[in-house]
Amino acid sequence: MKLFFRFGVIILSVFLLSNILGCAQEANGPARITVWHWMTDRDAAFQELAKRYEASTGIKVNFELYAPSDQYSQKVRAAVQGETLPDIFGVLGEPRDFASFVKAGYILDLTPYMDENNSAWRNKFFAKALAVDEFSEGNSYGVKPGTYGVPIDIMTIQMVYNKALLKKLGLNPDCPPRTFAEFLDLGKKLKEAKLQGLVSGWGEAWMISCLANNYAFNIMGKDKVLATIRGEVPYTDPDWIKVLDLFRQMQESGVLADGVVTMINKTAEQLFANEKAVFAFNGSWCVNVYKAMNPSLDYAAMLPPKVSDKFPMAVWGGAGSSFMVNANSKNKEAAVSFLKWFTDTDQQTYLAQVTNNLPANKESLRNIPEALKSFFKAMDNSTHPSIWGVSESPTVIETLNKGLQSIIIGEKTPEQVAAQVQRVKERELAKKR
Repeated sequence: MKLFFRFGVIILSVFLLSNILGCAQEANGPARITVWHWMTDRDAAFQELAKRYEASTGIKVNFELYAPSDQYSQKVRAAVQGETLPDIFGVLGEPRDFASFVKAGYILDLTPYMDENNSAWRNKFFAKALAVDEFSEGNSYGVKPGTYGVPIDIMTIQMVYNKALLKKLGLNPDCPPRTFAEFLDLGKKLKEAKLQGLVSGWGEAWMISCLANNYAFNIMGKDKVLATIRGEVPYTDPDWIKVLDLFRQMQESGVLADGVVTMINKTAEQLFANEKAVFAFNGSWCVNVYKAMNPSLDYAAMLPPKVSDKFPMAVWGGAGSSFMVNANSKNKEAAVSFLKWFTDTDQQTYLAQVTNNLPANKESLRNIPEALKSFFKAMDNSTHPSIWGVSESPTVIETLNKGLQSIIIGEKTPEQVAAQVQRVKERELAKKR
């Protein structure tokens, strides 16, 4: 009986102790925060920061990598259906996809956290980075105005040029072509030097669409571009014909690399890194890629050569990657606290130095590589579809992208492509009506 009594006391003690520890854990925060991401090149740095956070707070952060991005997106969609989203995750896709997650109640509104303490957290970020994760008053998606994501880095998509190869063409390596006419003039020199001109992942259609959009802003201005998306200006407008014709001119002048229409971006990056091409159209993430492929590569970023002086040249930029907090997570307060730490100056500086990505934190730009600085200079010229408040139909975008490719290979004229895109646009508008 004494033995039985002692055994019972031990069991009761263990039970009480576990409850005490459980209550203490609840008071001090969760033992683990789970983060899903797709960023293969940053996973090692994320794991290191997770160790530092656990050492500082006692809270374990588990970064789980699901790559490539298509696999990651499938994982997130499946988790929505199964109600198994992690504490922190990201949404890849169009602004409408982001909006659908918010409206369905899967993403926490971070506005109160951003605005507390005189907007201390908000003020750490570049405004254009944060804008990608915000919905403004009167947005076309019907989302309550607010901030729903946390940018962890920023990016711009521009042209880059090889300084040594530019010098070989007889140009000043510090003065790349500034106008579209100057750019086209290089076609003959490229052929004589037996060099490839512009490489890019135009086989991944969104990249060719990006450059076309840059030139649309330069030729007709933002207001007219957005009016086109709303259906108020047709794609057969003379300004859109001008935009489309630029791709015909680039092909005929010889400034485009062979096979650029079907080229994936990884191939384009290899060609540029191995100094087989003078120019590339790529995002600031390429700095890390080129460093791995050719550490001695001497290059810089440049704005796409302008066509018009009427409107400024715009490039896509803003938040490169962002994290969102699961609104239904029992750990959401701890998740917010972690993201505040994760985006603070020291951690952002570490990420910038280790991964060669531009930090979203304004105070973390010190000691970044020169090539990365040249990308940062274009932030004032940056825009992004996610901040326009309206978005084009995916069917229209696909038709435009395929049309641009057909212009380059000589299958269709700019006028034919414009008419085809407009027919698709009118069908999409009719569906909405």
